[in-house]
Amino acid sequence: MIRSMTGYGRGEAAGPDGRLVAEVRAVNHRFAEVVVRLPRSLTALEDRVRRVVQQQVARGRVEVTVTWEEGGERPRRVKVDKDLALAYYNALREIAAVTGSKIEITSDSLARWPDVLTVEEAEVDPESQWPVLEEALAGALAGLVAMREREGEALAADLRARLDRVAELVAAIGDRAPLVVQEYRQRLSRRLDELLGPGVVDPARLAQEVAIFADRCDITEELKRLQSHLSQFRAELDGESPPGGGPRPVGRKLDFLVQEMGREINTVGAKAQDLAIAAAVVEVKTELEKIREQVQNIE
Repeated sequence: MIRSMTGYGRGEAAGPDGRLVAEVRAVNHRFAEVVVRLPRSLTALEDRVRRVVQQQVARGRVEVTVTWEEGGERPRRVKVDKDLALAYYNALREIAAVTGSKIEITSDSLARWPDVLTVEEAEVDPESQWPVLEEALAGALAGLVAMREREGEALAADLRARLDRVAELVAAIGDRAPLVVQEYRQRLSRRLDELLGPGVVDPARLAQEVAIFADRCDITEELKRLQSHLSQFRAELDGESPPGGGPRPVGRKLDFLVQEMGREINTVGAKAQDLAIAAAVVEVKTELEKIREQVQNIE
């Protein structure tokens, strides 16, 4: 089964310090790129998250965002900036001395000054949060993979239909190719009879000219290679996923096969001097271009 490179998944899990929510978004990319955004207290787990994602995703740009769910209970503590409080205290005493006034300085009044008291979330042990994060991440990746596989099925269906059309056109070109030489022989013989008169042309010379033309426009090898590339493409589309359900990256190989089919059909168009074959070549190129566009979405 092939997979698309685009998708989205969301997972969540509850732990002692609140509920973690993991969201995974994937878009097309030539290679594999994983961007991880974690709460500051969990940044030590970034490499571990990236490895887990890479086990499920072989190609595409994947953005992983992990947050504490709104309203989750997180332990907090009040921090006292003792140095700042003392600086405020000394500054107030200095003002009192300079102005000759009395200023009552209490701990309550000092606490109201900016930044003397701050509320911070308590430090969280990343290791203790890993099982929770792993569960949320697994749920998000399961959703991502499911969406990628659904889109992959739709892509595969479209590609098979287009491959069928290309195969029909290639078969038609193959059927037409021998007739091109026969028609050339007839045209050449008729033209020479018109110019030189009937029975003047040496049959051996005529056969030689026809053989040269046949060799110049022979597309047998190109058609064989085209059929081989079509078979390989189908085999990749119908291939089984590896044991364990991991990714089966085939996008780059399919892209290569499309390029090779394009090269072969271009050669066919250049060599086959026939209007019917030329028209079929144009249609094959159109289908291959559509196939190439679809392949850009495959993992």
